[in-house]
Amino acid sequence: MTLTTIRTAAAGSLAAAGLLFSLAACSTPAATQPSTSAPVSPATASASSSAASGPCTGVRVIVDSGALKQAAADTSVCVPVDAPTLASKVLDEAKVKTEGTDAYPKELACRVNGVPAADFDITHKGGTYREECKKMPAAFAYWSLWVKPASGAWAYAQEGLATLKVSPGQSLELLFTVDGAPAAPAA
Repeated sequence: MTLTTIRTAAAGSLAAAGLLFSLAACSTPAATQPSTSAPVSPATASASSSAASGPCTGVRVIVDSGALKQAAADTSVCVPVDAPTLASKVLDEAKVKTEGTDAYPKELACRVNGVPAADFDITHKGGTYREECKKMPAAFAYWSLWVKPASGAWAYAQEGLATLKVSPGQSLELLFTVDGAPAAPAA
């Protein structure tokens, strides 16, 4: 294992932990949230966006289930904003639903748009795993939060959804990572 691999894994773990503690702060409280999140269909996502696949003058919101390949979670939506806006509000407007855990209902993101489902086997280096959303999501299988400026590269978000503000022209991505892959959003 190279020093670069170790540093990348450590940075990823730290960023994931920060994200997990911050993400659910934007979630709907458990008392009002249904027990399972309905997936966002591409038709619904496109209807709530302006030119989902073309240029976005607002904030591009991307949900990528990564190695899970769960189309029910995946979406790309342009949310119209004209000033810095909380990421949690942008996700709400994009119809992206996050769910925390029993132990951390507001601090963690365990599921996004219902993914991974409680009965879904996540294949990883150590075998298979099912996310129960009881405590902390597994360190080897989690949702990560990324931000991309209008012209620039993707970077781990330095804040969670409850405090992170995104501006017109930026992109915001929730990416599910298993065993460190994918390591970053696609271009």
